[in-house]
Amino acid sequence: MAQVRILVTGATGFIGRVLVPHLAQQGYAVTALAREGYAESGWPPELTAVRPQIDVVYADLRNFQLTVRAVRDAEPEAVIHLAAVGVADPFLAVDTAVRHNLTGTLNLLRACFEKTFTTRQMIIARTPGELASMNVYAASKAAAWNFCQLYGRTQNWPIHGAMIFQAYGPGQSPRNLIPAAISAARAGQDFPMTAGTQQRDWIYVTDVAAGLAAMLGASLTPGDTVELGSGQTASLLDVVQLIYQLTGRGGRPLPGTLPSRPGEVEIQVANAVHTRERIGWGTAVTLAEGLKQLITDN
Repeated sequence: MAQVRILVTGATGFIGRVLVPHLAQQGYAVTALAREGYAESGWPPELTAVRPQIDVVYADLRNFQLTVRAVRDAEPEAVIHLAAVGVADPFLAVDTAVRHNLTGTLNLLRACFEKTFTTRQMIIARTPGELASMNVYAASKAAAWNFCQLYGRTQNWPIHGAMIFQAYGPGQSPRNLIPAAISAARAGQDFPMTAGTQQRDWIYVTDVAAGLAAMLGASLTPGDTVELGSGQTASLLDVVQLIYQLTGRGGRPLPGTLPSRPGEVEIQVANAVHTRERIGWGTAVTLAEGLKQLITDN
């Protein structure tokens, strides 16, 4: 049986560098889409290790013609669209967010379903922040998803959302909460932070990769979204306190010393029961296990 061809955008990013090897190990024929001009010498080690098993195409998704060329070269049967800007900088410039997250997604949709006709499924990475859209990143992602739903429900394009809850793991930007807290805890330093009362559904990056893979070929309706999370929450402060307990090198969290971001939603949690019913997938790594692994590896 011929291998199913998968194109992954954002392949060199935090989730992509775990997803691409995961798919290759499962026997998919993976093509990684990297931005135009990205040198393979700068690839993360996870991708370098599987480079002989994967193909690579290059494009700037803001450019429609370059996007069409990359999709034609890859001839994907499925696309997992991870590429985005603003994950670690949600209040980025509006023009930047729109060009990358909205225009880039529209160019990819049109390239796959108007210009090339091999694609049978497209999975769009989403963020739960879209539900409130209280920062530029979330608003731009929500706008892109509105177009995905439009095309899915009016043109029957097989577009599915993967709403990824609070992902963490190796390779994440040091500006994110968990890597920043681990860095301070390992140095025995205090950690200034907001009050940290927000409840989040934390999901280890290997579980994210497995969840995205489980969506491939699943019986889903165009325009539908699957929520990838554990169905359980822990507050930001609880997570930072656990990091300090596991590290045991002194220092402590300092909740309330930094102002909270405007418009923060108090609780974000996935409907894990519904997700298991739809794609037969659930998380395997608990929060404590994931944090222990990160602290041990660092």
